[in-house]
Formats: sequence, C-alpha cells, structure tokens
Amino acid sequence: MQPEGQGGHPPQGMPQQQFQQQPAPAQAPMQPAAPAAQAAPLRHEITHGPSFAMLRCDLAPGQSVVAEAGAMVARHSGVAMEVKMNANPSAGIWATIKAFFIAFVRKLVGGETFFVNHFTAPQGGSVWIAPTLAGQISHRRMQGETITLSTGAYLASNGNLEIKLKFGGLKSLLAKEGAFFLQISGHGDLWFTSYGGIHAVDINGPFMVDNGHLVGFEGNLNFNIRSVGGGMMGLVASGEGLVCEFNGQGRVYLQSRNLGALVGWLTPLLPR
Repeated sequence: MQPEGQGGHPPQGMPQQQFQQQPAPAQAPMQPAAPAAQAAPLRHEITHGPSFAMLRCDLAPGQSVVAEAGAMVARHSGVAMEVKMNANPSAGIWATIKAFFIAFVRKLVGGETFFVNHFTAPQGGSVWIAPTLAGQISHRRMQGETITLSTGAYLASNGNLEIKLKFGGLKSLLAKEGAFFLQISGHGDLWFTSYGGIHAVDINGPFMVDNGHLVGFEGNLNFNIRSVGGGMMGLVASGEGLVCEFNGQGRVYLQSRNLGALVGWLTPLLPR
C-alpha cells in the first residue's frame, strides 16, 4: 500500500491539476565559446601628406602604441613613454639575452633602431609621430596576414603584432634593400613609411621593380634580381641597373623616390 499523497494518485481534497508535474523546460543547446575579442583599432589621423606626412595616435585608457626611436614629434603630458629594446622577448631564462641579441642584429644589419618607444596613456591622450625622411605614411589594419617591409619602412604599430627579421641574402643586397627585411604578422595596426609617395600594385605574374623603389610586399610572392634588359648597354647606360622581378600573386608597395639616387645627386655637391 502506498502512503497517501505519493504514487500516481493525488491526496484527497487537492485538485488534480495542481498535482501534475510540469515538464522540465527545454535547455538551449550549448553555444560554442566566442573567440577572444581583438583589440579595437587605434584612433589615428595622418596629416600633411603625402609629401611630409605626420601621424597622430589618440590613445584611450589602456591602449598603447610602439614607435621607432626618434620618431616622436610631441605628446600630451598624460602620455607616458617607456624605452624598450627593439625585439620581441620570449619567456624563459634567456629571454633578456635573446631580446638584446635580436635588437642588436636588427640595428646592425636590419637598419632599424636599437630601441623603440612604447607610449601609454592611463587617462587617455595623443602622441604625434613622423618619419625621418619626407614621404608618405600608410596604415595597414592587420588581420592575421603577413607583410614584408624593406629597411627603414617600419614606423609604428599597436596590438598583437610579431616582428621578425627575414634574411634576404645576396639578392636583397643587390636590390639595395639591405641584407634583411622585416616580416610582420598578427593582429593590430601597422604604419609604414617611404621616401616619397607610396603606391600599391596588385600583381598576378611577373612584375619588375627598379631597385631602391621597393617599400614592401605581401601575398604569395617571391623575387629575383636581374638586369633591366638590353644587354650590357642596357645595364650600364640605361640608368636603371638591376631590377627586382616578382613572381606570384599578391601586392607590392612602391615608393616614388629613390634614396640612393638622392645620395648620388648630393655627393658631388658636398664639400671635400
């Protein structure tokens, strides 16, 4: 015998509809965890371009920007500056030694400064940045891709970007781009500069760039060094010398002026 009030019959005097069990509410299917939010783009403005461009970065509380040493023009008093080695230190006991070595190599053969400046603004503020040479500043919002820059083209960045040296070998030296390139990948804001204006060309197949006019490239591209054509006369008398011949599909960034040509023009005018 079942005790009163248990089992399949309601206790006497209790309405049946109050005793019936309600079905459990259906549970919503589990949603996959949302990916970690990327850092918000840094508010900025590029002025006085393209010939004498200057970059202004507006830092919200908690944001920061990294710039080449000597590139700062001005900053609000609430913006703090910290000098760090121009390297990405990794975890481990040899992190400091490794960071120092990488920074030294980048200065010696990569043409970049030994130190960089990290700007932060606990209460918000702005910092103004300008390159050494007269030219344009280009902004690139990185979304995980990779861009390769020539010596001296890097100006500033923020976010989770990894900057590594890429050995260019003899062909890089012949292209007058230095022995190393800078290879930048990750997520964040990147600003790079040139001598003269920057012109982007999307290519799919062979494409030639006069040495000294290359700012950088991205995509599935590789390049070799070759003569401009026309045999020995073309190499010697054309004034073009060697060129970088790209193959593949991607984007090439050109600069409208050649620093080597400027040096060659100025050298005879300097006092001896």
